[in-house]
Amino acid sequence: MTEHSSSPYRRILIIADIEGSSGCGSYLASAFLTDEWARACLAMSLDVDAVVRALFKAGAEQVTVKDFHRTGYNLLPELIDPRAALVSGYRRGPVPGLGDPGPAEALMMTGLHAASGTEGFLPHTFSSRIASLRVNGVLIPEAALFSASLAPYGIRPVFFSGCPEACRQASAVLPHIQTFAIDKSVPVHRFEAAAWREGLAAAAVRSLSNRSAGPCRMEGPFNAEVRMRKGPEAAHRIGSRWGISADGDTLRFHAPDFDRLYMTLIRICYLTPAVEKILPVGLFLFNLRGLLGRMWVRRRLKAEGLGG
Repeated sequence: MTEHSSSPYRRILIIADIEGSSGCGSYLASAFLTDEWARACLAMSLDVDAVVRALFKAGAEQVTVKDFHRTGYNLLPELIDPRAALVSGYRRGPVPGLGDPGPAEALMMTGLHAASGTEGFLPHTFSSRIASLRVNGVLIPEAALFSASLAPYGIRPVFFSGCPEACRQASAVLPHIQTFAIDKSVPVHRFEAAAWREGLAAAAVRSLSNRSAGPCRMEGPFNAEVRMRKGPEAAHRIGSRWGISADGDTLRFHAPDFDRLYMTLIRICYLTPAVEKILPVGLFLFNLRGLLGRMWVRRRLKAEGLGG
């Protein structure tokens, strides 16, 4: 490697989200088909590009970027170093949503957020439908779930960025992860994005030497409590749909292993039994919607004189 030759990681997987990126200052900027979202997609792309370029400069051989916000079509490929492989949209497996992680050795998560039911900037877990998620009595952020889904491939979570509360939560569930926070108290139009991006990229490169991190293996059995934001009616409707016990606004279920925990959470948040039966068609249509949304982003940015 040209720099940091002691690094044990040459193949990197980046999971990128928008809430903890430099251009997202409100819920509208994380929504779909809003002018604020278009500008947030631009900033998110520049954030990821800064990290990717720094990793290649440090000697990384392969960098794969998974766009993991909402439709999965937020990142603009033309603004990201072409040496990186950008994975947009969602896949059935082998890792639900993400697909095949390939030969990645290390996981970096950029632009993520805090867990549902906690403080932080736009906190949620999987979906804003969830008011809180506890597994064996502990509030669980997405950082732990994503990392555990990749543990069977030996992928080590080494780096995380997001708001200070999101970073604190990531450190609590992944004790050896290195973090880099973004100050969400500063309005987007006053935020020094270029300087922050430089720091983000440098911190990501430093994490290449993070030898302490190991794969995040969440061992069962698990007792999960999912409190639904829309109350008892939503909880009982979803519980009846999937055969899950509902008590007031809370769904409770037992999972013997992580795979079943993860899949049950995905069903609660995103699926119905009918949709699951036609999932290949559903994913195609959902990804098509995302692709069309990204085309809309390009038009909006061009109209504003922004973008590439």
